[in-house]
Amino acid sequence: MRILASTLVTALLGAACGGGAGETDAAEPPGGAITRWTDSTELFMEHPALIVGLPARFAVHLTDLTDFAPLNSGSVTLRFVPRDGGEPIVVTQEAPRIPGIFGLTTEFGRAGVYDLAILVDSPQARDSIAVPDLLVLADAGGVPASEEADGDIPFLKEQQWKTPGFASAFATEGAVEESFDATGQVVPAAGRVAQVAAPIGGLIRVDGTGRSPTPGQWVERGQLLLVLTPSLGEAGSAYAQARRELREAEAEQARATRLYAVEAVPRRRLDEADIRLQAAREALAGVADAGSGAMDSTGQLPIRAPIGGVVASRRVIPGSRVAVGDLLFSIVDPSVVWLEVHVPAARAARLSGAAGTGATFRLEGGDRRYTARRTVSVGSVVDSLTRTLLVLYEAGNPDGTIKVGATATVAIGTGMRIRGVVVPSSAILDEDGRPICYVQVSGESFEKRELTVGGSDGMYSVVLSGIRPGERVVTGAAYQVRLASLSTSVPAEGHEH
Repeated sequence: MRILASTLVTALLGAACGGGAGETDAAEPPGGAITRWTDSTELFMEHPALIVGLPARFAVHLTDLTDFAPLNSGSVTLRFVPRDGGEPIVVTQEAPRIPGIFGLTTEFGRAGVYDLAILVDSPQARDSIAVPDLLVLADAGGVPASEEADGDIPFLKEQQWKTPGFASAFATEGAVEESFDATGQVVPAAGRVAQVAAPIGGLIRVDGTGRSPTPGQWVERGQLLLVLTPSLGEAGSAYAQARRELREAEAEQARATRLYAVEAVPRRRLDEADIRLQAAREALAGVADAGSGAMDSTGQLPIRAPIGGVVASRRVIPGSRVAVGDLLFSIVDPSVVWLEVHVPAARAARLSGAAGTGATFRLEGGDRRYTARRTVSVGSVVDSLTRTLLVLYEAGNPDGTIKVGATATVAIGTGMRIRGVVVPSSAILDEDGRPICYVQVSGESFEKRELTVGGSDGMYSVVLSGIRPGERVVTGAAYQVRLASLSTSVPAEGHEH
């Protein structure tokens, strides 16, 4: 397994961390703390000073880097190989004492330098972690003095494991496309919203609203929304008159046909009856098709959905009277939405092409990041009051999680690439207007760093100073580390070794 980074720090191990067989009230000589990160596992190991003939207890903390949870099961083997040859020392523990923590004790028979291999065999992770250059001393007289790290923030593994969302990642060399943030609002796309109004005045039929869709319900194009009874003086009286005239024309045409058959009337009489019948049919059709639908045979006007979508609003009261143009329903097709972005005038000049090289956005109250699939339009006039330029983006919304009307924070790319140390943007916090982050210098020790940020694409940021490549930064629950930095006391639970 490729070792990604390592940190070796010295620490004083008190009774809480270095207890074991033969523990006394006397102060123990200082030992060490070792941190390693591999592709899948984080190791944080504490041990006392390694002295020939004295039991040495190794407190091995193992974290699954896929979810930053402690290893709950499995075995750990420590294999100490003397650098100058000889039989290795092997100790194994079949299960953790408590989740994430293994306590293994061994004793060295001769001094020298040992290379340690830690073998992890767990359903959560299978790993081999190399820890070279462990020094075993002949007696306590050769133990170096301990060095306290100044300004480090303690945040124990037990705290990390119990903190929801805690995560960390390596800072790397790289480049990101610069972007800047703007505010936006989700609106319906053109052609995907419809206002259904009353085409004529009338009464909303009581028995026609039972099947009327409610807000939030999906309707298909052409689906019946309600039934309207036209008022007299509107299409109602015209429809009744047109139907009466059609019946009269039908009767007259039938009479003319019989009389012409027995040569009782001339051909002109039959032609006139045919013309009158055709005109009556056209007049009835014109009245029945008035508005947005065709009246049925009883003179009722069904109101149908002009598009498929979700009912956004419904203003229907059974038995109430509506006038021409009164709003009945609003229907929105949310499968495709637009994002109205108000770009500050000072930033507008940094847009390249139609509107930068794309945009990503997060909705208010959410962490999920969405990507706009195209630029719809870019305004050419800066609003004199808000001093912003309107830019429209289009985003697909197949799962309906983007809600129309929601506000969003939008990261707009400028097309410029900036090189430097790249970290996830979630690692950067704002402290009194200054960007900071927390660097994990060892398994349970953190440092606050002030940063110079060069640019961001929304997901990742380039840091120009404050972090070096290969350092480990807190990317999730960094605020909890910040709270720990304000506390001067050790957590009540302490270590559970």
